[in-house]
Amino acid sequence: MPRAGLTTDRVVAAAADLADRTGFENVTVSALARHFGVKDASLYTHVKNLQDLRVRVALLAGGELIEEIAAAVAGRAGREALAAFAGAYRSYALGHPGRYAATQVRVDQDLVADSPALRRTAEITYGMLRAYGLTEPDLTDAVRLLRSTFHGYCALEAAGGFGAPRDVRASWDKVVDALHTALVHWPREEPGVT
Repeated sequence: MPRAGLTTDRVVAAAADLADRTGFENVTVSALARHFGVKDASLYTHVKNLQDLRVRVALLAGGELIEEIAAAVAGRAGREALAAFAGAYRSYALGHPGRYAATQVRVDQDLVADSPALRRTAEITYGMLRAYGLTEPDLTDAVRLLRSTFHGYCALEAAGGFGAPRDVRASWDKVVDALHTALVHWPREEPGVT
């Protein structure tokens, strides 16, 4: 019988909060059980196992991230949309480090297909890039460029990896400008060429 007051949503939200406080890698069923003052077994009514819990945190965090991005890019296009997208991404990554780490977990493609939030991520990202006139396979390549650039920058910034005296925000703005230039002048691939 489920413990009164515990729901799957509450358990997953608490796991996401724990990830932000202690790091996503430190989210365990035992740590979460201690948080709720219950035995580990009480949580297995709500999640199958640690992997299920972590995937649920990843889906929650992915949904939160895309909501922030969607609000930021609404009504914008081109450089303005890219800057808003990048800013929301960076803000979420730095403000929610554990949740953000969860978004980097590889999630089974069947779960992605069933997740409205993750489908929305693709729609918003691809929609922003279509404004640059990109089509497949260039869209996929551009998504990979943005994701790897944003993730790499945020990971380095969070770890204190930028030691030069230049303002980190000024460098971020230059990165966004460079990405905009790259997208405007994208070396388009002929359809059917892989």
